[in-house]
Amino acid sequence: MREMRPSPVSAPLDHWQVRTDLAAAFQWTARLGMHEAVANHFSLSVNDDGTRFLINPNQRHFSRIRASDLLELDANDPDALKGPDAPDPTAWGLHGSIHRLCPHARCVMHAHPIWSTVLASLAESTLPPIDQNSATFYQRVVVDGGYGGLAFEAEGERCARLLLADPKKQVMVMGNHGVLVVGNSVADTFNRLYYFERAAETYIRALQTGRPLRVLPHEIAEKTAAELDDYPGQATAHFREIRAILDDEGANYAT
Repeated sequence: MREMRPSPVSAPLDHWQVRTDLAAAFQWTARLGMHEAVANHFSLSVNDDGTRFLINPNQRHFSRIRASDLLELDANDPDALKGPDAPDPTAWGLHGSIHRLCPHARCVMHAHPIWSTVLASLAESTLPPIDQNSATFYQRVVVDGGYGGLAFEAEGERCARLLLADPKKQVMVMGNHGVLVVGNSVADTFNRLYYFERAAETYIRALQTGRPLRVLPHEIAEKTAAELDDYPGQATAHFREIRAILDDEGANYAT
């Protein structure tokens, strides 16, 4: 990764390097048009058991989020919504529940990008392996068909429990809602979110032709997914280049 800029704030903030990673992810997501105005949330664990996490401040546009803006919350703190800098209640309900219940989910990105949300709106929301990108996610996606309204605590906990059964499944298609992706770092998680949205776009556009789909057989789809699981350094390189572009443009994410 590129050398990180020093914190410009008067009192150093904890976890500065990962703060800048998460802020860069917000700003790049906005640039790609994968954000939802001042809604949607990304979070990142900063302690060993995953219960302390960084998350975007309430009602802040993704394009304006800086490293110093991020909130640090405790998933086990019942008073998290009472302070002057309280997070959005749905961010707390969904991300707090996941960080409390799913220690393998170090980073959590929930968004409503258009193609993934179209997929989530279909009666059959499974993504078939019709190309290399979609094969990446073969048998690695949870499809949630039980949407129960806004992700306040009960709904957030219900969603979190769907991720517990198989840690191999790091994408949740949230039926009637959007998509949620987890991973072990910002780079890992953002890379997965990016490629899932690309795969969803290819699939929806293929459906729009009305022509039969060329679906990969199980053996080849699983082989491709396993090879991509172990592909060296791709997520890190992708995110390094995102940060490099932002740095070259003088973006303020690392402030």
